[in-house]
Amino acid sequence: MNILLLSMPDSFEHMPTVAVRMPNGALATLAANVDRGHRVSVADLILAQRTVRETVRDLLHRYQPALVGLSVMTFQRETARAIARLVRREMPDAHIVAGGYDPSLAVDEYTANDGLFDSIVRGEGELTFRALVRALARGDPLGSIAGLTWRDGGTVVHNPDRPPAQLDDDSIQLPDRSARVLDGFTMLGRPVDVVETSRGCTFDCSFCSIIEMRGRNFHRFPIPRVLADIADARARGARVIFLVDDNIMLDVERFAVLCRAIVDAGLDDIRYIVQGMTSSVANHGATLAPLMRKANFRYVFLGIENVVEDDLTFLHARAKNRERATGGNASVKAATLLRRHGVYVVGGLIVGNPGDSAASVEANLAFARRHVDWPYIQHPTPYPGTPMARDLRARGLISHDRVPEYDGTTAVVENDAMSAEEIEFRRWRAERWMKVRHIPKALRDNPGFVLRHAPEMFAHTFRGCTWKTFVGLEPSRQAYRRYRQIRDTERRYL
Repeated sequence: MNILLLSMPDSFEHMPTVAVRMPNGALATLAANVDRGHRVSVADLILAQRTVRETVRDLLHRYQPALVGLSVMTFQRETARAIARLVRREMPDAHIVAGGYDPSLAVDEYTANDGLFDSIVRGEGELTFRALVRALARGDPLGSIAGLTWRDGGTVVHNPDRPPAQLDDDSIQLPDRSARVLDGFTMLGRPVDVVETSRGCTFDCSFCSIIEMRGRNFHRFPIPRVLADIADARARGARVIFLVDDNIMLDVERFAVLCRAIVDAGLDDIRYIVQGMTSSVANHGATLAPLMRKANFRYVFLGIENVVEDDLTFLHARAKNRERATGGNASVKAATLLRRHGVYVVGGLIVGNPGDSAASVEANLAFARRHVDWPYIQHPTPYPGTPMARDLRARGLISHDRVPEYDGTTAVVENDAMSAEEIEFRRWRAERWMKVRHIPKALRDNPGFVLRHAPEMFAHTFRGCTWKTFVGLEPSRQAYRRYRQIRDTERRYL
């Protein structure tokens, strides 16, 4: 069977494609875990943002897939529907399946009567997708496939859930990166790939889709398998690896073992990016930070969430941001330890929560200016199935249901002190200059790329601004509104 797997072209505001083009690791893993004999082609449409329609048509006619799979996040839902309509027109007999956290948690949005999607893979995909491919190839019924939602004529059938994979056996094979048919994944000009070392988290953050999709649990791949995955990515040209684990620092001792293993295996000649928990770094950073630097970790996405205690309570994020010695917020200590050892901090903050005042928003922005290298500031977003979404909806605080704007950096939640637009404007106004401050560091680490692409990077950061904005002949709010119009246009890929 010919199979085509597509990730969506929609990108995050803080990861502009001029600087970051990250592959979808899940699709390469799906490709590796179907039975032998099938031809699987993986296309990350982030590499074809300006030619989505033409690229999809070309892929369909080149590979003639009987099965087309779409990996979808919430803000990509409308794009996915548009691509599914295109597939249906071009390949009316193809079986179209969607997967990812949005189809898993908002399955009803994908089983509407328009019949665009034939099935939905809920939760982890490898074993469910393998069973689906096997059943379609053999002409078997789909009713026994755990984790699958499917159409039986005019009826939508939800099979029982599939439990998360344990990961410590050989049930999940290494990704098949050779299945990718588009090329050009880069991070500041360096070839980049993704590697997964564990899955899950045991905390209960109210905004998190992962724990709603798979429950509160934590499973680990064996370290030798992780090293083999890194080695495979490096052999295929990667010079930067993003470890995409949900919460790799939940097991600090294992993470330290991984850092040492990277050095011992000679895999420290490439750079690493990782997501980190402030409490783990603050409580263990005196030994962990230098070890990370030795293994060549260059950026840590630090889940600060918020520096105001009431906001951490709303986000259910106090426990994972607690410093053991003092009982206080771990964010300052964690950021300081990392930066002291030459590791850049990407500051993950969430501002504009229901109880926020203008002062609390500014407190978080001031923290970011002082303690982070690259801001990744977001707004509370009602992702499907999360406690936050239920809470915000019950309180009538969600301003609208236009899911293309559920991208984290578009404010869609009101509060008593500020409108959603005011919250977003304050973040946008401050954040642009924080990003500019990181340019000298990026120039030092990636001089050729930054010198070649600085105009594009500045143009993206200051979209909506004109010379009048910079000399004070027009208010910055006018530039912000132009930026919003530009961003809205950018979301239309088909």
